[in-house]
Amino acid sequence: MNTPSTLHNFFFNVYPYICLSVFLMGSLARFDRDQYTWKSDSSQMLRAGQLRWGSNLFHVGILFLFFGHLIGLLTPHWFYEGFLGADVKQRLAIYAGGIAGAICFVGLSLLLHRRIFDPRIRLTSHRTDLAVLVILWVQLTLGLITLPYSYSHSDGSAMLILAEWAQRIVTFQPDAAALVVMDWPYKVHLVLGMTIFLLFPFSRLVHVWSGFASVGYLFRPYQLVRSRRLNLPADTPRPPRTP
Repeated sequence: MNTPSTLHNFFFNVYPYICLSVFLMGSLARFDRDQYTWKSDSSQMLRAGQLRWGSNLFHVGILFLFFGHLIGLLTPHWFYEGFLGADVKQRLAIYAGGIAGAICFVGLSLLLHRRIFDPRIRLTSHRTDLAVLVILWVQLTLGLITLPYSYSHSDGSAMLILAEWAQRIVTFQPDAAALVVMDWPYKVHLVLGMTIFLLFPFSRLVHVWSGFASVGYLFRPYQLVRSRRLNLPADTPRPPRTP
């Protein structure tokens, strides 16, 4: 069995906590100190056509991938092993993730092309806007590269190793020894994914918080609107009506 190196232990046992700490505390600090920068800086007024297709495809794909990774990695194996084998779950993840990844890839490529090759949008873009799109594009490409590797592990072993590592991270019992045998695309994909969380508070990605928070709008209490007349004392003269 391969022995984990110091660098391996850092990236998969220590680095996740650094990224999560910066992600949470940095987002809180930015919301508290720089609320006027808490936005996505839309460039729709400059060119709407390509943005409409790119943004819709990207957001549909990325939301599916995000929740798919979240549920797939953090759901304990015992929860589904009685009705869904690890091999079946891995194949479902490959097919569903591949479709969502392809949709997201097309949308993100449109957004990146628009940001780079449209002169007006390029001039009004921050460096971080372009950097975030490039990093997301590389991360998505790495995710698509892992699909053939996942398909070769038809017994679901790769998925179980990744899920075990992720669940140990969230339960503060880190152990990355099993990741040593994983192929390089998985490892780079994990490290770059954690780096995105590290960069999150310093980029336009913070608007994702607002997107998830807007779900609370559906459960808000009713707004009570009262007429000013109802709050006046009984002997208060009424203002004359305007014609």
